[in-house]
Amino acid sequence: MATIHEHEPPYSVGYLIGSLATASINRKLAGALVALAPPELEMREIPIGNLPLYSYDYDADYPQVALDFKAAIASVDAVLFVTPEYNRSIPGALKNAIDWASRPWGDNTFTHKPSAVIGGSIGAIGTAVAQQHLRSVLSFCNSPQMNAPEAYLQITPGLIAEDGSITNDGTTQFLTEWMHDFYEFITRVLTVVPRS
Repeated sequence: MATIHEHEPPYSVGYLIGSLATASINRKLAGALVALAPPELEMREIPIGNLPLYSYDYDADYPQVALDFKAAIASVDAVLFVTPEYNRSIPGALKNAIDWASRPWGDNTFTHKPSAVIGGSIGAIGTAVAQQHLRSVLSFCNSPQMNAPEAYLQITPGLIAEDGSITNDGTTQFLTEWMHDFYEFITRVLTVVPRS
């Protein structure tokens, strides 16, 4: 049975950056996406780098850092994943963060939380394989996903300037439209959601 969700924009979006590297091109991409986001989206980073490695031994007594992380996910209306591709999959730090947020069993913070996946790489296929792996994980976590348009970006030298702006007009237009599509997707999901 469905119920009408009374929340209206602006919507809060927590974004997770899959790379822990300070100079990550995906961190730069995330900054560009924040700048290009429509005003109906309030963007805030949810850091993942301070989480210990997940083990179900913690389930009975979650450490505070993990409780804070789960609370940050719970506090936003939607989640944006900006991830690189490591060895044709998602980075271990990102998978670890998802494990923390989705546990303990029965307390999955991603349930019914709209999400989108994007990523950049210097390689020609962008982060296509990593994104497919991430989508599989998010499907199991019961997170409604924006599946189109897909965004596998090849980040060439100079594409993202030092100030975070995109230097290619076509890429700027694509990412602006992609963020607007994400806003519309969030609106659709939050208008009618399954009753818990």
